[in-house]
Order: sequence, then structure tokens, then C-alpha cells
Amino acid sequence: MRILAELPHPSCKITLFNMNQKYIVKFEQGQLEQSFKLSELDLTGGGANEIFQMLDEEFIATVIERFKSMRNDFSAAYQRQQ
Repeated sequence: MRILAELPHPSCKITLFNMNQKYIVKFEQGQLEQSFKLSELDLTGGGANEIFQMLDEEFIATVIERFKSMRNDFSAAYQRQQ
């Protein structure tokens, strides 16, 4: 897996990878992460720039909200075990 780029954002780390003719966009916040995979064949040839255009603020906001849900879900599961 090869790192192509990192997109700076104050709420999470965003990294773009390339592996096996796929782009992988990974969002990290603390111990949580979300990954999205795109086939190179599904893009029109814009590569990393095309993917970064897809990552608009509306999409990133939904990712951040999902991190909150993930954290709440994990916390609830942990509490049930105590």
C-alpha cells in the first residue's frame, strides 16, 4: 500500500492510498477509522485530485458525525461489559 497524499483537516486525519488498482481514502480520529475504496476504473483519470474534489465539506461532516456514532456505540458496548 502506497501513500499518495494527506489532506489536512482540523477534525480528523485524511490519507489517500493506492493499492491493487484501488484508491483507499482513510479517515482517522483517535482510535477510530473509516475507509472508502474506489476502483481506478471508476474514475475519469483525475487521480488524487478527482478524489479530493469528492471529499467536500458536506461529505466530511457526515464522516465526523459517523465518528461520534461509532464512539457512542463502542462506549455503550464497553459499558455493558462492566
